[in-house]
Amino acid sequence: MLSLVHRTIASLAGRLATLALVLAGLWALWEGYRALWERAGWTKPFPVDSTTMPHLHDIVRRLFEPIREGEPLLARYMLDAALFTAQEAATGFAIGATIGFLLGAAIARFDVLQRGVMPYIVASQTIPILAVAPIVVVGLGNVSIGGWVPKDWMRVAVIAAYLTFFPVTVNTVRGLRSADPAAVELMESYAASEWAVFWKLRVPAAMPFLFSAFKVAATASVVGAVIGELPSSIQSGLGGWIINFNQYYVLEPENLWAVNLVAALLGISFFLVVVGVERLVVRRPPEQLT
Repeated sequence: MLSLVHRTIASLAGRLATLALVLAGLWALWEGYRALWERAGWTKPFPVDSTTMPHLHDIVRRLFEPIREGEPLLARYMLDAALFTAQEAATGFAIGATIGFLLGAAIARFDVLQRGVMPYIVASQTIPILAVAPIVVVGLGNVSIGGWVPKDWMRVAVIAAYLTFFPVTVNTVRGLRSADPAAVELMESYAASEWAVFWKLRVPAAMPFLFSAFKVAATASVVGAVIGELPSSIQSGLGGWIINFNQYYVLEPENLWAVNLVAALLGISFFLVVVGVERLVVRRPPEQLT
């Protein structure tokens, strides 16, 4: 028992040390690049100064300072905004992942859909998200279902779902078709129904592929939520803060970089949640699952 505890502590200490080294390396790269470009006077690919590349410690310190005297710390506002954006992203991720899985399952089952539907799914991702977001968010605001109008954050969740469903759809098709044909024939020889083959063989075989898609979709859902907030004038999320701080970027560039840092941390947290669930669900490599 003690040896297990010791191994767990050692593993955790190793992970924390690795994280500290990575963060230190990123800080050194940022500050080294900044110092070298300033000292040499280089202007390519862009001039480096306190506006274009603030010191990382100034960005972090800004989070623990009030926006104005007598007001809460910026970090408090960022926490509330991150939770609001997380609600939109999580809803969009759930919707997009569900639609992607169902669509991928249908395409994997019917070959005609592979040829008839998949090209349009791929084409849908070639449309710039910045062009789609205003149409969807503003357009859904004019939709009334029995007198009920979707709330702002619900409309933003649709944009998050839009970026989520594509990787899930593609990997669902790959995963469901990755099951060993011999195993499929064996189950069919025992008169297993197509539904039983699907849930007991094809879905387990697809799990590694699905979670690979979920990792991409989780971070994409955060990006979709932030972008979706921009045309909707939602001030409660990170997108609203980005618009506000962008107007005063020249005066206080650290504020905008601080929001970007919080948005990045939110995307990383979504990714880590998926990784944690994957470790609980997927315990064997794909070749053993099939």
